[in-house]
Order: sequence, then C-alpha cells, then structure tokens
Amino acid sequence: MSDYIKVTTPLTDEVVEKLKIGDTVLITGVIYTGRDAAHKRMVEALDRGEDLPFDVKGQIIYFVGPSPAKPGNPIGSAGPTTSYRMDPYSPRLIALGLKGMIGKGGRAKEVIDACVKHKCVYFGAVGGAGALLAKRVKKAEVIAYDDLGPEAVRRLEVEDFPVIVVNDVRGNDLEKEGVKQYAIK
Repeated sequence: MSDYIKVTTPLTDEVVEKLKIGDTVLITGVIYTGRDAAHKRMVEALDRGEDLPFDVKGQIIYFVGPSPAKPGNPIGSAGPTTSYRMDPYSPRLIALGLKGMIGKGGRAKEVIDACVKHKCVYFGAVGGAGALLAKRVKKAEVIAYDDLGPEAVRRLEVEDFPVIVVNDVRGNDLEKEGVKQYAIK
C-alpha cells in the first residue's frame, strides 16, 4: 500500500492542494454521509438561517445510503451512489468549507468550479464494492434526518478508506483525461 497517499480528517487547504487527479488515497478519521434528500434538507436549513447537522468546514461527505448493519458490524454494505444528484447542492456546502466529497460518476462544471475556488476535491470510490468499503468503517451513527432511513446523515469513523482523486483543486477531471487518453485518433 506504499503507492497510497494517507490523509486524516479534517482536511486542510494544504492537504487538498497536494492531491492530483489519479492519486490513490486512504482516508482515516471522520467522514459524514448524505445523499440527495439529506443535501436538499441541509441547503433548505441554510436558506432558513439554521445550522447544519455538523460543521462542514474541513470535512468530507460520502454519497452513500448504506444497507442495514448485520449484528456485530457498524454498517452494512456502503457503496457510493451517483454523485450528479448532489450537484445542485454541493457548491453551497463547498463554499462553507467542505473539503472533500466521495461518490461515483462525473460532476457538473459548477461543482468543479467551486472545488477550484474553495479548494475542495472530489474522490471516486469503487461502485459495486460496498461490502469491501464497509470493512473500512469502524463506527457509524445517525446524527440527523433519521426519518430518511438509509439516506440519513451519519458520522462514520473510517480507517484507510480507499478512494481515487477524480477532480482536484486545479480543475482537472480524471474522467475527461481518461477519455482523452484512450480516444481513437
């Protein structure tokens, strides 16, 4: 695992500035979960002048709706969900200091622009590997929107959670670069 870059949350500008597209990263520390329903509620809370369920400054949000945990496990299968559904909400959270997002699939130009302006990175996690990713979660607790079931906001404690940098703070996009690299000329 020497090819991995190890980071610990919360993330700082200095840490995210060093990350480049294609870097493989192991995250240790606290990350939060939230899908589109939770993101919508968070942005609506901000619109009403209310606090978010957690301080997003320096944090990472994982776009996941985990399955129920089996006895003795902190979480069930926890694979990433498609990220574009969070695109309408992500720039607002990034502007408040969010430093990382984990999901799968591409992001809108507005999200990538916000990542550049406010120094945030978008990480990709491997879809279909939810059971393996769940093994990296050491503790999980619902902290907000319990009525959303799997889409509730959770606080996860993770150890060596594997991700790949898809969008960096320079506006580079691994998905677009990958297509260019293998395009038929």
